[in-house]
Amino acid sequence: MESKKVIQVKDLTKMYKLYDKPSDRLKEALGLTRKKLYKEHYALHDVTFDINEGECVGIIGTNGSGKSTILKIITGVLTPTEGEVKVDGRISALLELGAGFNMEYSGLENVYLNGTMIGFSKEEIDARLDDILEFADIGDFIHQPVKTYSSGMFVRLAFAVAINIDPEILVVDEALSVGDVFFQAKCYHKFEEFKKQGKTILFVSHDLSSVSKYCDRVILLNKGVKLDEGSPKQMVDLYKQLLVGQNPVKQNGTDSGENTPKTEKDHGSFQANPNLLEYGNRMAEIIDFEVLDDKGMLSNTIEKGTSFKIRLKARFNEDIQEPILAYTFKNIKGTEITGTNTMFEKVQIERSGKGDICTVTFTQDMNLQGGEYLLSFGCTGYKDGDFTVFHRLYDACNITVVSSKNTVGFYDMNSKIEVQCEG
Repeated sequence: MESKKVIQVKDLTKMYKLYDKPSDRLKEALGLTRKKLYKEHYALHDVTFDINEGECVGIIGTNGSGKSTILKIITGVLTPTEGEVKVDGRISALLELGAGFNMEYSGLENVYLNGTMIGFSKEEIDARLDDILEFADIGDFIHQPVKTYSSGMFVRLAFAVAINIDPEILVVDEALSVGDVFFQAKCYHKFEEFKKQGKTILFVSHDLSSVSKYCDRVILLNKGVKLDEGSPKQMVDLYKQLLVGQNPVKQNGTDSGENTPKTEKDHGSFQANPNLLEYGNRMAEIIDFEVLDDKGMLSNTIEKGTSFKIRLKARFNEDIQEPILAYTFKNIKGTEITGTNTMFEKVQIERSGKGDICTVTFTQDMNLQGGEYLLSFGCTGYKDGDFTVFHRLYDACNITVVSSKNTVGFYDMNSKIEVQCEG
């Protein structure tokens, strides 16, 4: 059975006219000139995607990529220049702080104002009021003008209204980053409830861990254009390339790098990922890597509680200032769990001239819970005073942690317990 499409975005374009002077806008409006007095700025250009019922979809991208613009068009706040959007279902939106609220009204008055705008009667809002107030948890401030609220109180109330009016589609734009950590946890728990109820969630966030954890699919925008869409892990990897000014390599693309690291490490019991994602300007390269267990053997399997080594070998193709070698563990959804680098550990690489080869060995205890993890590597540093990515290898190999005792969360606190009984 084909999934129901609740949001359809087709060939969506939003263009703004940028004028050098206000008088130029007036001249054009009055028809006093035939000259083009504006520059065209495309916040979105020819964007197409569908969202199915029950999906949780994230939109990520650098600042100015059009994320908020596309949510405003979907929710009807903005109209597109070209293209169309179809929404099938009652939609509730939590956009930028202050949207849809009258700052002079009290919190309670704004609850009724928002509910009425969405189409609820006073009786229907009355029936939901206790749930809204309980979730917002702002006490007597509910009777004060919202202009007196802190940003945290404001977003509490706005989110409480948005989720308790029984929407079929929830749209959230970065607003949760304002609340405290306990409120954020409360909101994400509500996300889980919504997903179990088969409702649709569309949200923009810079919190890549939340994107990886909650989203079924992610759309990556850059400068108003949809670069790609796919699994959270794939899109987060591409997004990280954008953050450091690299042109992303699509997941189905190929990299013609001639000096691919030795991923043919199938000897012994260690295997690397033949389809790892790599990028960088190659002024320095990771030419080899390996993981050694507590017996010094190459292995993808590490026993929890034992000591193990990660070894990287880098070649410098140019003179590099202060190179940094790093590793990161991620879970299979792409959430970064832990990692370190030579800078964090205050270890300086002395020889980094053109042609030099450096081997760095990290030795540590394995305290992650039993399970499957992905290991990524990086070589970064400074060139002419600017931070530069020389070479990164995403998901270079998998690591299986074997454990006879797992605790809560990602890693073990290694608690020592004393018990004293009297009787």
